[in-house]
Amino acid sequence: MIKKTIFLMVLALALPFGAFAGSSVDFTNGGGTLAGTNSGLTLTGSTLIAVNGLGGGLITGNVLGTVSFSTGVLSSGTLQMGGTFAAGGTFSVTGNGTSGIPNGTIFSGAFTGPVTWTLITLANGTHNYTLTGSLSGRWYSGGTVNGATVQLTINTGKGFFNGQTTISSGDTNFSTVPEPGSLGLMGTGLIGIAAVFRRKLRMSRARSDPYRFRCNSLSPMPRTASAADGAFSTEELCHQQFKSARF
Repeated sequence: MIKKTIFLMVLALALPFGAFAGSSVDFTNGGGTLAGTNSGLTLTGSTLIAVNGLGGGLITGNVLGTVSFSTGVLSSGTLQMGGTFAAGGTFSVTGNGTSGIPNGTIFSGAFTGPVTWTLITLANGTHNYTLTGSLSGRWYSGGTVNGATVQLTINTGKGFFNGQTTISSGDTNFSTVPEPGSLGLMGTGLIGIAAVFRRKLRMSRARSDPYRFRCNSLSPMPRTASAADGAFSTEELCHQQFKSARF
């Protein structure tokens, strides 16, 4: 029983290190329509084409799922020259069950901070836009995860964003390391296992030498005479009485 308890303690201690190993998952999407006004931007119809770190190595395919989002309202700047959208909105990643990818919602959350909408002017005078933002939400296996996304539009030519464009490619990364609250619960669990181990150890000692276990729990009392005079401390007297009762 003691060996089994020790094994459980070692296993529990290994859990945090296992949780930190391979602690991020990366999603790549392509295509889809990015449309919006000053009320916010919305991405629809974008296809998940690569997943890395979700229970294995890199998984690629033409259609592995979808990525979609909506931002908060435009809080500064302009749609044409770049600006900032408010936090909030929605962000969703879904899978279709291909190659072990979960079938259904993998992540569902929102933007946690301002979303940056940046105009990029190339040397030839044409333009692209990037959208970047931090994320937080519910993971498919439970718990809250944090991440970030970067979405790049196709080249809009020498014109500017006119309310609708296409996503060239996007990358979204989530850290799946447990949050401090989860680590705290894990630490509480380890303390509980340690307490069980100590209790099991004391019970084992009690079975092997019950009178010593019982008497050692008494408060010590100094001797008033030497052992040769027949005087005993509280612990020694207890040992004598317990032995007599047992044998």
